[in-house]
Amino acid sequence: MKKYIILSLSIVLILASCKRNFEEPNPNAITIASFWKNSDDAVRGVNAVYSTFKRTNTTYSRFMFFHGILKSDEGFGSGGDGGLNNLMRFNQTDYNSGLTAGTWQTLYVGIFRANQVIAYVPNIQMDANLKARVIGEAKFLRALFYFNLTLYFGRPPLLLAPSQPTDKPTNATTAEAYAQVAKDLKDAIEVLPVTYPNSADLGRATKGAAYALLGKTYLQQKQYQPALDAFAWLVTGPGSSIYKLTANYRDNFIAAKENNIESVFEVQFSENLAESTDDDTDESRQSNTGTSISQFFAPQPIGFGDGAARRWLIDEFLQEKTTTNAQDPRLAASLLFDNSDPAGPNATLVYGQSWASRYGLNNKSVYLRKLLNDNYKNQEGFRSPNNYRLIRFGDVLLMYAECLNGLNRSSDAYPFVDKVRERAGLASLTLTKPGLNQVQFLAQLKHERLTELCGEAWRWADLLRWGDLSPALATRDIDFQNFIVGKNEYYPIPQSDIDLNPNLTQNPNF
Repeated sequence: MKKYIILSLSIVLILASCKRNFEEPNPNAITIASFWKNSDDAVRGVNAVYSTFKRTNTTYSRFMFFHGILKSDEGFGSGGDGGLNNLMRFNQTDYNSGLTAGTWQTLYVGIFRANQVIAYVPNIQMDANLKARVIGEAKFLRALFYFNLTLYFGRPPLLLAPSQPTDKPTNATTAEAYAQVAKDLKDAIEVLPVTYPNSADLGRATKGAAYALLGKTYLQQKQYQPALDAFAWLVTGPGSSIYKLTANYRDNFIAAKENNIESVFEVQFSENLAESTDDDTDESRQSNTGTSISQFFAPQPIGFGDGAARRWLIDEFLQEKTTTNAQDPRLAASLLFDNSDPAGPNATLVYGQSWASRYGLNNKSVYLRKLLNDNYKNQEGFRSPNNYRLIRFGDVLLMYAECLNGLNRSSDAYPFVDKVRERAGLASLTLTKPGLNQVQFLAQLKHERLTELCGEAWRWADLLRWGDLSPALATRDIDFQNFIVGKNEYYPIPQSDIDLNPNLTQNPNF
């Protein structure tokens, strides 16, 4: 399902004459009453929910990586986008900034579309299994949208039915929002298939994806036992025969190896060949089926270089060598810098040329590699076909270990960390650091998650969950000198929404 049908279900009013009835619907436009008639409509409706991933650039086409990576201590705004740079420095005065308000609004567009599927598909006469699956997909997607709203804004209002102009919902608490996410995912688990037999359905939500996101939802709240129970379906239960670690770590980040055995849920992208030029106009964003993040993360002159990595990350990878005395292969797969190849700048390739020839021997910049296409391109653009592996099995294994440790079962957690380390060629933790207590094991897990998941947009969630967000992080990311505890854990709720809805209140200290 590399390209989703973009579907508009709103009533369009047009100006027909100087004497016009604004209450009369356009007879040529699709309405709610005329659309939800058959199984094709149901499938097209849920496809429209998936298409929210690529709507403009405010979610997984671009902005979500700014929120999850650059705002954390992994990265920073490194280019000429002043709005982005200020936001990553925790300096936001415009609460309607497109970077934050745009993400909020697009997530609610997805929720609106999901709500229509959930509300109207039950009334369609169609195959019962397909009906249940479509509704399950919509609930999974609504859960994902609310998960992100809760993660980044803390107190989103809950809209669980097709919204009306008169709706004025109040903020939910963070706990209430996560509870709704969990409820939707539990409903989805009951009806989603384990796999899809038809290749045309590649990328749709599965039972394993719903279990994994449910586990993330509980873990983010430090509810370790229900999180462990959810992850167990993938790690020790029926899903353990489906999901495995790939032999080659790098396979998880290149377009040629998409939807592999490690993938639990991927956001599907494809290059729209009908669009022959790479630009960022409103028209191109609406028709684009690819992701534009590589254009913004690639170093100049290949891309804009608007997002770069902090150099302290390199030292984290260099703490250990493999059992064959080599560099951790995840370092070169995650970061592009002067010594990505241990032989140095003359051997390190940057889109077909050596680092030394492009930038000289003294340039110490570091770039995030996982979302780039340097393995087969010499130039980036706005329509990369490289899927985003939103949840992969390596992440699930480490979260499963974190749950066990949170339950004071640290000794039971070792084998699951060992699987991730051994795929990277490192010695097992069981041999190198036996007998860690709960506090020590969590400290080790923080290192393991950084080296395994660097640049995959989960760092902010990790720091928030661990309670590590504070000005103390300024020792490795100077942007955190502006961080205010009790404020900057979340973005401000868009002021435009508060102005329209007197029942909404702003987040603390904004």
